[in-house]
Amino acid sequence: MSPFKRKRAGQDSVDFKPKKGKLVPDEGKGLEEVGREKEHEITVPAPISQGKWTNKERVLIFSSRGINFRTRHLMQDLRTMMPHAKADTKMDRKDKLFVINEVCEIKNCNKCLYFEAKKKQDLYMWISNSPHGPSAKFLVQNIHTLAELKLTGNCLKGSRPLLSFDPKFDKEPHYALLKELFIQTFSTPRYHPKSQPFVDHVFTFTIADNRIWFRNYQIIEEDGSLVEIGPRFVLNLMKIFQGSFGGPTLYENPDFRSPNMHRREMRLAAAAKVREKQMVKEMQKGKKTSAKEDLESDVTADVFLTPAEEKPADIQTEAPETKVVKKKQKAFKRQRMQMARR
Repeated sequence: MSPFKRKRAGQDSVDFKPKKGKLVPDEGKGLEEVGREKEHEITVPAPISQGKWTNKERVLIFSSRGINFRTRHLMQDLRTMMPHAKADTKMDRKDKLFVINEVCEIKNCNKCLYFEAKKKQDLYMWISNSPHGPSAKFLVQNIHTLAELKLTGNCLKGSRPLLSFDPKFDKEPHYALLKELFIQTFSTPRYHPKSQPFVDHVFTFTIADNRIWFRNYQIIEEDGSLVEIGPRFVLNLMKIFQGSFGGPTLYENPDFRSPNMHRREMRLAAAAKVREKQMVKEMQKGKKTSAKEDLESDVTADVFLTPAEEKPADIQTEAPETKVVKKKQKAFKRQRMQMARR
């Protein structure tokens, strides 16, 4: 088959105009009736945006190298829930965090969710308003993804969520700042081309135990009850910075303990338990030996013992005299002994 498509005669000319379809009336219908039916015909509506997409928030979601499978699934779940999210390749851990502002500018994003992995077991999340700030750093704990069977809910892909916040967010200034960051990052812009004009799930942000708990629930139409969809995770706030990925510190959490300190305390507690067990064993051994000694010793044995008379100590100031042994006398004794035996 030839790679070139045939052209009809006359298409190469400049004045060529495609033919328009004509209204052909059916039998018994005039042109006026066909025109009326054309007016009342149901047509497919235009795209949702209709040129009204003014809030053009775009969120860049990516991570550093060294993340595990659970973090990768969490990022993919966030991208599916947020139609205004974009992805990028993993960033090298040797690069400085200020490079992310340039990446956001290249990707035409003004918000960023950056997951940073350390020691292949600790996960940190940065949420930033690029490029001017502010930004916040969290420790992510207790991650559960959409793929888990316990989370049985379901919702339409690309639908707009409701954002529900704990009343504590309005009581303290640093929580109010985080609330505004969450609203601008997680809320889907209205009339976004990839979004759907439905609201069928809720993002909840709850403060408990000095941590922010994120949950995603589906709204059931029948009775208005909620079923959890996922993902779910807990954010432990570390610091809030004035700039994007750095700058002066606006707030530092006094109750935050690093994972290294927590693991060190766990090891010290385990070592203290081992030492306590060893001390208990040594005490039990000491009690057993003392009981054996008490059984072997007789208490009544010392009743009939009388102390000996004390003798005066004679101190010799002079050396004792040496005895002289006569050899001749010994010889006579031997002879006498031999005579007696005979």
